[in-house]
Amino acid sequence: MSDLPAEIDPDVDLVRAMVRIRRIEETLADHYRDEQQMRTPTHFSIGQEATPVGMCAAAEPDDVVYAGHRSHAPYLAKGGDLPEMVAELHGKEAGCARGRGGSVHLIDPAANFAGSAAILGEMISVATGAALAFHVTGRTTVALTFFGDGATEEGVFAESLNLAALHRLPVVFVCENNGYSVASPLRQRQPGGTSITARAAAHGVHALEVDGNDVFAIRDVGRAAVARARAGGGPVFVESHTYRWREHVGPGWGYDHGQRTRAEVDSWIARCPIRRAVETLRGVEPRIDDWVRGWEAEYTAEIQQAIRRAKAAPWPGVSELTRGTYGAAPDPRTEEAHAHADVLAGDQ
Repeated sequence: MSDLPAEIDPDVDLVRAMVRIRRIEETLADHYRDEQQMRTPTHFSIGQEATPVGMCAAAEPDDVVYAGHRSHAPYLAKGGDLPEMVAELHGKEAGCARGRGGSVHLIDPAANFAGSAAILGEMISVATGAALAFHVTGRTTVALTFFGDGATEEGVFAESLNLAALHRLPVVFVCENNGYSVASPLRQRQPGGTSITARAAAHGVHALEVDGNDVFAIRDVGRAAVARARAGGGPVFVESHTYRWREHVGPGWGYDHGQRTRAEVDSWIARCPIRRAVETLRGVEPRIDDWVRGWEAEYTAEIQQAIRRAKAAPWPGVSELTRGTYGAAPDPRTEEAHAHADVLAGDQ
C-alpha cells in the first residue's frame, strides 16, 4: 500500500477489505458444503460486503461494533481475528468464544467488536445500552450496530430508537436491507410503499439511505453519521439497500428450493460491489485489477491456513463446561463490594 498515491490509498483499501471478506466467506462456504465439519449455522454476507466495510472504515478504532446473526463481515471489517473466528466455526477451544458460540456468537474485544447474537434484533438494544454508558460517563466513543430489515419488525427496534432519541445517545443503527427475512421478501411483510428510513425518522432519529453496493458512498455516509453521533447530535439510522447472494443460512443460493429466482440473484450479482468499486478506481489506478488478483490469491491462502489450523485444534475440555457461567461473588471485605452495595442501595 505504501507505493500508492496518498489520495487514493483509502479507496483502494476499501476494495482490499471487500476482496478479503469475499474470499474468506466463499472458501468457508465451499468447505461447509463439502466437509460438514463446521457444525454451526452460518449466515454469509457474500454480495453485501460493502456495508460493513464502508461503515467500519468510517468508525474510529475505539468505536464499538455489534452485529446480528450475519456476523462474519462486520467482525472482519472491524479487525476481528480470523483464525479465532474459523476455530469458533469449528467449535474448537481456540475459537473467539472458546467453541461455545459458533458463527452467530463472535466477539473480539481487542478489535472493539463487542459481540454478535442470533436472537433477531437483540444487539440493537445492547448497542443502545453501550451508547447510554458512553453518554453517562462522558466518553466520545460511538456504538455501531448492524442488523437486517427483518430486525426492524421486532419491538426492540422501536424501543431502542425511542430511548436513543430521547437521550441523544451516540449510536449508529445500520440496517442492511437485503429485501428478505429468511425467505420472506419485504414486500410480503410490510405494506406497499413502507419506508424503513421513514419509520426510523418518525422516532426522532436522524435517518439516511444509501446504495448498499457503493462502498465509497457508504463510507461517506458513515463518516457523517459517526461524526454526528460523536459530536452529541444524537443517534443516526442508516438504511443500506443491498442483497445477499447466498441463501439465508448455509452455502446454497436460495433459488435451489424455490425461495427466489435465479434471474433475481443474477441481476444482483451483476451489481457486485467489488466489481463496481474496481470499475470506479480503474480510471485513476490502472493497477487495481492486478492488485485484486494478488489479494484473491493471498486471502485464499490465508483462509485455507486458518481452516487447517482449526481442524487440528483441540476440542474444548470438560472443564470448559462451566467457565463463564457464574461470576465470582465479590469479597465483602473489599472496596469493590462496598461500591457494589452502594449502587444497589441507590437503585432501591
